[in-house]
Amino acid sequence: MGAQPGPAPAIATATPAAPAVATPDGTAAPTELSRFFDESKGAKTASPNKTETRSEVTPQPQRDPKVSAKLPAVRNPGDPEGARLLAQRALEVPVVGIQPSTLSDQYELQRGQRRHEAIDILAPLGTPVVAVDDGRVAKLFTSKAGGLTVYQFDRDARLAYYYAHLQRYASNLREGLVLKRGDLIGYVGTSGNADARTPHLHFAVFKLGTPARWWEGAPVNPYPALSRAEAADQVSVR
Repeated sequence: MGAQPGPAPAIATATPAAPAVATPDGTAAPTELSRFFDESKGAKTASPNKTETRSEVTPQPQRDPKVSAKLPAVRNPGDPEGARLLAQRALEVPVVGIQPSTLSDQYELQRGQRRHEAIDILAPLGTPVVAVDDGRVAKLFTSKAGGLTVYQFDRDARLAYYYAHLQRYASNLREGLVLKRGDLIGYVGTSGNADARTPHLHFAVFKLGTPARWWEGAPVNPYPALSRAEAADQVSVR
């Protein structure tokens, strides 16, 4: 769904009220919360399932800044500084089995009255979803719009990666868990306001402020970096 700046009221978990900033709308990361904060008194933190195991993987190096020159030009890259940071990351496509060449720029598509500010990656129900980058799980959040969602900060807490509409979480996923690129996060679903006939991962990126807060940030177009990301052919387990 699209994303619009808007104030973020206080949530039930005693998180301080966010100022009027870009926050995720039904499914987009930095503006989604503006739509469902009013209902967040009923928000839930996930209870992990009990099926997967994971294995340690070698930390991935940052992408050489020169690589950013090879990324495709887009009409709207989003926040300039966030786009520069994202271009330097060595990412993995967050849905297993999806080739980066099949992705398209959906950042400016309209979703009702809002701009998408994200990318939807279609895949069969239950397809594994993996971390695009190294970094910790900042928040597990359940909303009417985004369904089961994950907010992951990168290693430097300068970017946040947002995964929405999950069917379920990986068994040991929890807030504070440090993920490696390719680690299992959950499974493609239709939770929230997603069309039950079209399972997909709604993935968005936003640049964090100072201090870094999971519920606010400046949206960044994820397509250029994902179009040059490494395909995820398997899930890392431990």
